[in-house]
Amino acid sequence: MLTETHHHPYLAPLRADPAAHLAAARAAGVSAFVVPAYDLASWVSVAALAETHPDLHPAYGLHPWQADQPLDLGALADRLRDPRTVAVGEIGLDTKIELPLERQIPLFRDQVALARELDLPVILHNRGAFEEMARLLRQDGPPPAGVLHAFSRSLDVAKPFLDLGLHLGLGGAVTHPTAKRPRRTAAELPLDRIVLETDAPSIGLHGVPAGTSEPRHVAMVAAALAEIRGLPLDTIAQTTTETARALFRLP
Repeated sequence: MLTETHHHPYLAPLRADPAAHLAAARAAGVSAFVVPAYDLASWVSVAALAETHPDLHPAYGLHPWQADQPLDLGALADRLRDPRTVAVGEIGLDTKIELPLERQIPLFRDQVALARELDLPVILHNRGAFEEMARLLRQDGPPPAGVLHAFSRSLDVAKPFLDLGLHLGLGGAVTHPTAKRPRRTAAELPLDRIVLETDAPSIGLHGVPAGTSEPRHVAMVAAALAEIRGLPLDTIAQTTTETARALFRLP
């Protein structure tokens, strides 16, 4: 059985029928889904989905793309105290957007501090700010646990986050036969520090265009990782699921 640690069923086209996409994923061997909300509207959507799908485990946070929105930390804390909540996220830093890091950093630090206070893992988004994020986590103190999601960089970039006790989320990048760097990193990372994800519908996979991916495609990620590491698919599925369940304290 597989665990899908990152997808967004409230985004088009998945939001047209999230129950159907979840059912298709279950048929493909997915037994649990971690679903991060990234803005105030999606907090409501994720909470509603969790009410009707017991295998869907919500996370709540304010994404750096939404860093110009006001955040009520008390309201976020209330969401995070819900016993079904498994993480703070999706939060992070992003140098590829117009909003400068100086605006993003206070929001990021406040949410990591809340994760420490509530003893929750974090789900981290990062584009182009790996050194800054690692520095902040060393300076302020790392969260109890967490995952740097959609990771496709080198082992050297991963190492500071591994040293902080974090995990790496591998997704569609490793399914592309010509993606040398992500596949090399997937071969080198400690297997027990890897979790699987799709970031559906946003990130594509080999033969699956971006914008059309589904949570069932996490099986493709598992198959690619098995091929890269020369291990049986069952070993990849069991190990990454055990890791994800321990990381997010899933039932």
